[in-house]
Amino acid sequence: MQAALLPERGVVKVAGDDARHFLNGLATTDINKVAPGKPRFGALLTPQGKIIVDFIVVEALPEDGGGFFLDCPKPLVQPLVDKLTFYRLRAKVTIEDLSAHLGVMAYWGGKASGAMSDYGLCYADPRIAALGMRIIVPPEVAAETAADLGGTLVDADAYDAHRIALGVPRGGQDFTYLDAFPHEADMDQLAGVDFDKGCYVGQEVVSRVEHRSTARSRVVPIAYDGGAPMEGATVLMGDKQIGIMGSTADGYGLALLRLDRVAEALESATPIVAGGVPIRAVKPDWATFVWPGEAKASS
Repeated sequence: MQAALLPERGVVKVAGDDARHFLNGLATTDINKVAPGKPRFGALLTPQGKIIVDFIVVEALPEDGGGFFLDCPKPLVQPLVDKLTFYRLRAKVTIEDLSAHLGVMAYWGGKASGAMSDYGLCYADPRIAALGMRIIVPPEVAAETAADLGGTLVDADAYDAHRIALGVPRGGQDFTYLDAFPHEADMDQLAGVDFDKGCYVGQEVVSRVEHRSTARSRVVPIAYDGGAPMEGATVLMGDKQIGIMGSTADGYGLALLRLDRVAEALESATPIVAGGVPIRAVKPDWATFVWPGEAKASS
């Protein structure tokens, strides 16, 4: 089993009598389905339906103080706190940035030999099971925690390579906050949007995209041989720009691509190139949307 402290992740706590109802009116996921040991993936959107910040929501046990912990990108902690505070009005909630004292560790590739709950707030990654487990702990005890659980503490780059190989996007690298819609970031595929819940900010736009199947662009896995294309490189099909390159590691990467253009490239046998490097779109195991070259979505 491998373990890595993720320095790019922060922690925000939302607690109080109205916390569940408050968050449910804002997030793309159904907070009513969140319970201790049952996290959810979601996001806060602009009224136009674009992602402000995505996060994993975890609920603590009442005996541990209760409340909801948002595992979110560290650079976006303050904007998240500010936006939640803006929407709070008279709701009985407290909003705290705990990032100075708590960090997020990921565990994958095996089973912990100890009880993870003995070390902090632990939870399975709700996006796909293969991403493994996560645990919120003080960063200074990361090495000790990993050792006690029977894991090997590795650099965060190892976890990033694991994520990339699974085709799971990371905001700020594979899509741009305040510019991407949830479908473009595959949140609809990774259990990040609940289409049966009540209203939330940006819901009308997201529902329209879902029901009209109009997500032309998505972050999808790619493969390459030799040197990796640079993050942010323009992806071309001939002389047509069809996307932007994202993160890469060990022959795999992610790119935000126009799927209709990828289909055209496959049909015409036109190479797809990112920053001069030939790349190939690779269908991830979790994809249920219409894949280029396929007649219909997978079931």
